Amino acid sequence: MRQDEHKLFFGVDKITILTYALLVFMGWLNIYAAVYNEEHQNIFDTSQKYGMQLVWIGSAFLIAIFILIIDAGIYTVFAYFFYIFLLVACIAVPYVGRSIKGSRSWFGFGSFGVQPAEFMKFATNLALAKYLSNVNIEVETSSRRNRISDLLKNYKNTIIAVIILGFPLLIIKVLQDETGLALVLMAFIITLYREGLSVNFLIFGLLSILLFILSLVIESQTLIIAIAIISALALLFIKRSRKNLIIIAIAFSAASGIVLGTNYVYNKLEPHQRDRIDILLGKKIDPKGIGYNVKQSKIAIGSGGFFGKGYLQGTQTKYDFVPEQETDFIFCTVGEEWGFLGTSVVILLELFLIIRVIFMAERQRSPFSRIYGYGVASVLFFHLAVNVGMTIGLMPVIGIPLPFFSYGGSSLWSFTILLFIFIKLDANRLVILR
Repeated sequence: MRQDEHKLFFGVDKITILTYALLVFMGWLNIYAAVYNEEHQNIFDTSQKYGMQLVWIGSAFLIAIFILIIDAGIYTVFAYFFYIFLLVACIAVPYVGRSIKGSRSWFGFGSFGVQPAEFMKFATNLALAKYLSNVNIEVETSSRRNRISDLLKNYKNTIIAVIILGFPLLIIKVLQDETGLALVLMAFIITLYREGLSVNFLIFGLLSILLFILSLVIESQTLIIAIAIISALALLFIKRSRKNLIIIAIAFSAASGIVLGTNYVYNKLEPHQRDRIDILLGKKIDPKGIGYNVKQSKIAIGSGGFFGKGYLQGTQTKYDFVPEQETDFIFCTVGEEWGFLGTSVVILLELFLIIRVIFMAERQRSPFSRIYGYGVASVLFFHLAVNVGMTIGLMPVIGIPLPFFSYGGSSLWSFTILLFIFIKLDANRLVILR
């Protein structure tokens, strides 16, 4: 063993760390611009959000160093422990937590608050990677010698993997009513697809979403008639075997069930969530109400032009036209002050980090490390796509922060832990972790 293998940064992907640091630094500067206070111009003033973000950044760096110091094997040994511990925390927080902005999903420690649902992302990723890597070991040691991509061809494995994702999703949504954080866990479907999930599940999922949206804008009876016509046409063009008839009957029943169940699901949503969906679909116009954030965000981004108005010169930003501008809508600050050029740089940096993680995942010898790496890329991509989509009016507003950019300790810590665990795993990529 070489002597330098004992060094902290031996084998660590420095390009990924530099990209992370650059995004965090840029985020801090834009948080300063978003909540700039002329009476507190010192960027290090901890009485202001930009000063507190520096505290979060400093503590995040310490967390990153700690992750790089400890042995990588701890993440496989304690994967299920982290998952269960944070699952229990998510169940407990609605009862003993602190209410912030009407949501009781925070543990309060003096003036600080920690949101356990944020950390559920890395814990779920570890549990999913642990389970699928164990299945992989069983497959490789069996006489069948199946390929890794065949892991999720087994429906039992698929069901267990979906259960691992489904428990925290339901708990976060039902007990905490944190729709955005719950939906993030859906991003792991990308990981499952990489590990052999049948494309039929993806097609079914996409068609279900399409039917749900159509059911919100078209009468249920009309849609069911259309589905019946499509089913009848299918019978004319395919072989009328018993198997095909059963498949068509199941497909018709499932599609009809989705259409009929849409109103039930829609009515179970909170009023503000229904309003956001209605505005996004064009069923309702409310520029001074629920649609105000998005309208002002689009104005801010559009007013920046190509080069932007300049740092600290954004009028939409300076006069607080966009609520939550330092968190969910931080991207519109970039658009107004740095223009198309600045937003392009931010998006390209985020995409570069995601692509870099995928590249690192593919070079892993350990299935656990590869699966976890794809989970990291999936979560980052979901956050990036939804956050940017929210600010330009392509997605409903569901409270999704921009990775490493938005204000908040829990968000920054969770992203840092999620990423640096993989950086540590990658540093040990020649080792088969079990």
